[in-house]
Amino acid sequence: MAGGSNSNFIDYVRLYCASGHGGPGSAHFYRGRGIPKGGPDGGDGGRGGHIILRGNSQVWTLLHLKYRKHIKAPHGQNGSRNDRHGSNGEDVYLDVPLGTVAKDEETNAVICEITADGQEIIFKPGGRGGLGNTNFKSSTNQSPSYSQPGGEGQEGWNILELKVLADVGLVGFPNAGKSTLLSVVSAAKPEIADYPFTTLVPNLGVVSYRDFRSFVIADIPGIIEGASEGKGLGHRFLRHIERNSILLFMVPADSDDHVKEYNTLLDELTKYNPELPDKQRLLAISKSDMLDEELQTEIHQQLKDGIDEQVEILFISSVAGMGMQNLKDRLWISLNP
Repeated sequence: MAGGSNSNFIDYVRLYCASGHGGPGSAHFYRGRGIPKGGPDGGDGGRGGHIILRGNSQVWTLLHLKYRKHIKAPHGQNGSRNDRHGSNGEDVYLDVPLGTVAKDEETNAVICEITADGQEIIFKPGGRGGLGNTNFKSSTNQSPSYSQPGGEGQEGWNILELKVLADVGLVGFPNAGKSTLLSVVSAAKPEIADYPFTTLVPNLGVVSYRDFRSFVIADIPGIIEGASEGKGLGHRFLRHIERNSILLFMVPADSDDHVKEYNTLLDELTKYNPELPDKQRLLAISKSDMLDEELQTEIHQQLKDGIDEQVEILFISSVAGMGMQNLKDRLWISLNP
């Protein structure tokens, strides 16, 4: 199996997070020289520390959180005399890659989603600080002897999942030539070998386009029939396709049945998420340097008759450099209509 840097790509972590409790307010009365019975002067408690998720475009994986199973924010300090407020518990920041989704482990409900650099979301709010007895003084109660306890923080098991944010997602069976394409059109260096599941994690490549423009392609591990039911690498990578603006399907020229292969891929995506087929799709027939003009025309006609007519069909060969600029042009135009 391909290894290397792939083992550092972690797109799923389970964390126990606990924000801080708020500090209790103080029920103190002022005592000074000649003032044996002063009024209430108890200060408020500080709020507990929040746990905050922060988007960081320099972070590509959740690896740094894999071994931090328990994350706790400090409690707020107690209020004290002379109306002194307790200090707030320090907030704990968790830097996460863009495209991170936080869920409640028990219910699987999505709590929040980080999509922008520098975006901050209070993931687990700290408990509020309790009010000191000065707050309860009134015309009818000049010397309240009670204060408020601090609020409790929140705690529980959570899941952080990364969905890769890329403009173009490559969709194809193992060995369709996706990794080779990515290595040719971008500076990405994916593992390339001629057996299924070489790509165990999404590889991201930045494609340089004309006039210093660029877009991002994600090579997603090869789909096999039944991926939507969790076979092969299943759901673990299908979720990465959800965010791509365009899906670039790849079917190799030497496929036994190009129409069937394309429709099987589309079917797997539809079963996983019925909205995926609504995305714009392009179909690239890879390894096309092995086709003569006649065969190319024949395959093109079969596809035109057998698949959705809106899907543009391109013939490419990453190794021979055939159709590469045209492919980049079509992708750029589709991304920037």
